Amino acid sequence: MTDSDAPTVTIVNTGIANTASVAAAFTRLGATVELTDDPGRARAASHLVLPGVGAFGPGADMLRGRGLDAVIRERLAADRPTLCVCLGLQLLCATSDETPGATGLGIIDAHVGAFPDTVRTPQFGWNLATPEDEPRFLTPGYAYFANSYRLTAIPEGWSGAIANHAGPFVAALQRGNTLACQFHPELSGPWGLGVLGRWLTGSNEIAIGDSITGAGGITNRVIPCLDVRDGRVVKGVKFQNLRDAGDPVEQATAYESQNADEIVILDVSATPEGRSTAVETVASVRATLSIPLTVGGGVKQLSDALALLDAGADKVGINSAAVENPEIIRALADQVGTQCVVLAIDAARYEDGREGWEVVTRSGTNRTGLDAIAWARRGFELGAGEILLTSYDRDGTHEGYDLDLIRAIAAVVNVPIIASGGASNAQHMSAAIDAGADAVLAASIFHDGHTTVGDIKDDLARAGIAVRRELGAKTAGLQENAS
Repeated sequence: MTDSDAPTVTIVNTGIANTASVAAAFTRLGATVELTDDPGRARAASHLVLPGVGAFGPGADMLRGRGLDAVIRERLAADRPTLCVCLGLQLLCATSDETPGATGLGIIDAHVGAFPDTVRTPQFGWNLATPEDEPRFLTPGYAYFANSYRLTAIPEGWSGAIANHAGPFVAALQRGNTLACQFHPELSGPWGLGVLGRWLTGSNEIAIGDSITGAGGITNRVIPCLDVRDGRVVKGVKFQNLRDAGDPVEQATAYESQNADEIVILDVSATPEGRSTAVETVASVRATLSIPLTVGGGVKQLSDALALLDAGADKVGINSAAVENPEIIRALADQVGTQCVVLAIDAARYEDGREGWEVVTRSGTNRTGLDAIAWARRGFELGAGEILLTSYDRDGTHEGYDLDLIRAIAAVVNVPIIASGGASNAQHMSAAIDAGADAVLAASIFHDGHTTVGDIKDDLARAGIAVRRELGAKTAGLQENAS
């Protein structure tokens, strides 16, 4: 494929998150990307993408309000290349538990149900998607999911793929030139780029990355953290004595090549210095990254969070602002969905000898007196979709995570927990997962070259921990894969 042959991908501008991630993925594939909310342009597009972040009822209202519901119906009826991502798949259905009384497009006569409370939701992370009947866009592999609701059976007239989380559910649907993914292909690494490449070219020979298959079910995530100050990665102990640790774009790219499941960027100087997180850094990292990106630091109000999502973050971490104004959690969840909201809790043991932990803010300089367990429960009730739990006492010490803290928080919330603060080896990470964490975060052990993400995952797998391990990535462009 030459540059002149590169297709144009038209993305429906929903005004809600993940557009930047989708655009970046297709740009890396060599496509020209345009955004629109105009029904005429969407109708005429050679390849149309409906990105999926938000809630079922508001999403359906948005499509109808802009006249895009008719466009989607027409395109599917005419078998014109159309990709629906995450919520986009659910909107093809008739109804959903997420918004009782609301109606979707009804192209698929089915109801979208909630995951049971026996599993943590949203389902954050990598799960094995297994195709049925070998649909041409899909191969077996680990896909990244961020969903609380799911379709439980492949409808008649469609083929697709199945994953497992509290039982089988639909990972993707395919019919003709239509592909609807419950997972996020744009965040599913080289394997996801392969899915997008096959849909884009119509060729089932595109192979950009292949995941090692294994038992189904959600895997535990290993997440490098990039603490950023003035556009540079830094590392310290208990958020102090920060030293330079590299360029964030270079670091993020290197960690993805080591098979990191996600990247977290925290602007550790944003809140104390009263600055907003550098949106430019987020955009630069997103341009190179094909895995999820969580960003926090300096988020003082709703507009700050929305700016980060618009720049390319998939989730936003809020800490100090949420303590000062808890309703920001609900407001953000209502606007972009719980799957985009991470409550970052920095917890320190009480200094007066009391049992338990209090929340600390402003990079540890402010002890709030707020009980960390009660705060985690309240954040969960307000709509936080994930907890980033950092032990202030253990941060940078390499003494291992605070397992008692993890157990205490895991007992009061039913959302995924990322353990942070103190890791130096896979044994520490395995212990955190056994204590109730769904993901483990580390910084200095990766920045200083003590180990790699891949080595940690190998050790975790040998210990019986379910992790995603991927074969080496191939080229990220289509020119070498198609003529």
